[in-house]
Amino acid sequence: MKTSSIIFCSFLSSVTFRSVLSSSLVQAHEAGAFIVRAGLTSVQPDDDSSGVSVSTVGDVGMKVGADSGSALGLNLVYMMNQNWAVELLAATPFSHDIELSSTSDNALGLGDGALGETKQLPPTLSALYYFQNSDFQPYVGVGVNYTVFFEDDFVGSRTAQTFTDLDLDDSFGLSAQVGFDYQLKDNWLVNASVRYIDIETEASFQVLGLASSVDVDINPWVYSLTLG
Repeated sequence: MKTSSIIFCSFLSSVTFRSVLSSSLVQAHEAGAFIVRAGLTSVQPDDDSSGVSVSTVGDVGMKVGADSGSALGLNLVYMMNQNWAVELLAATPFSHDIELSSTSDNALGLGDGALGETKQLPPTLSALYYFQNSDFQPYVGVGVNYTVFFEDDFVGSRTAQTFTDLDLDDSFGLSAQVGFDYQLKDNWLVNASVRYIDIETEASFQVLGLASSVDVDINPWVYSLTLG
């Protein structure tokens, strides 16, 4: 489902955080420096799905999608030199509502609307390139993502329609981002970025006692405004 929002990303490591705050010799973007950011992260799916396939029946035309979800984002950047850095994106779990659509394309009469919910963690490791070493530092990045889905459940009205045993496969894909850091004073900075992550999953479940599945391209956009 397409929505828009602002996200805040960061990773809080107590040892690293203390070392950054206590250091007066290393500036935020020099080789060997750590940058930590914390805030609210929102995942905005730009999703699409195949039709739901039911065993012995085939494609019944129904589709599924995921709504946006927000959580505390965690982020750590290590500067290899003034231009190149490695970034780890983590978070507390995101919760997403799952919607059923296109039910009018079949004779099951199940109805569009809320289908279930899931939680996910999307750790992403990226290489960043900073274009300049000044107060305003734009960058681009590419990386790899591994998304773990868990606590997959149908809503009560769907279990009454015999939907059971929801399970979403984990996903491995690429990511890309653009953003900038703006140095405030001392060791503090503000960050803004937009990130795209390739997330694809297969949802398997039972309906009417029949094994069923659907492929879903979640492919979220992530918008951020952080304090580091």
